[in-house]
Amino acid sequence: MEAEARIVRRHAPVEIGGGAPEGAQAAAERLVARGVTGLVSFGLAGGLDPALAAGALVIPESVIEDGQVFAADIALSARFGGVMPLRALAAASVLASVVAKRAAWIATGAAIVDLESGAVARMAARHGLPFAVVRAVCDPTGRNLPLLALSAGFRPSSNRRRSCIRSGGTAGSSSSGTLKPDRAG
Repeated sequence: MEAEARIVRRHAPVEIGGGAPEGAQAAAERLVARGVTGLVSFGLAGGLDPALAAGALVIPESVIEDGQVFAADIALSARFGGVMPLRALAAASVLASVVAKRAAWIATGAAIVDLESGAVARMAARHGLPFAVVRAVCDPTGRNLPLLALSAGFRPSSNRRRSCIRSGGTAGSSSSGTLKPDRAG
């Protein structure tokens, strides 16, 4: 989380959302209040689609949260390589087991899952801002999340989100934070 934020700080200020929906929303709210022009959810995700290996970069065309679908902005997503015909699932807690990830994939058709993208998508919709999602798969669908990761503070249940903010014509990123870039890049 902090490592990803350091990457972005070279290009933009960053606020860490804490890797949870509530933190992502609070960080996004603070940045929206400061005049950001768009939101980008950036970081790690759990894989749901069996075709996605660890390390796969996903720029989904939409985020689904509680049955509501939020379409990603095509122009903003193009800055990161363009949208893929895939969906991200926003959840409130981590999907730690192979069984839970497979069930989520079958139920939603989502390719990845994270805990922050839903909060970012909701904030973008609420404020009429574009948003994009850029996520790397850290635990593919065929792998249980290691107990060490769970003991480090990730709690199993539904999923996880991460977020970042875009401003001033620039998009930025952070695995568990929000950011407001200060210049085009």
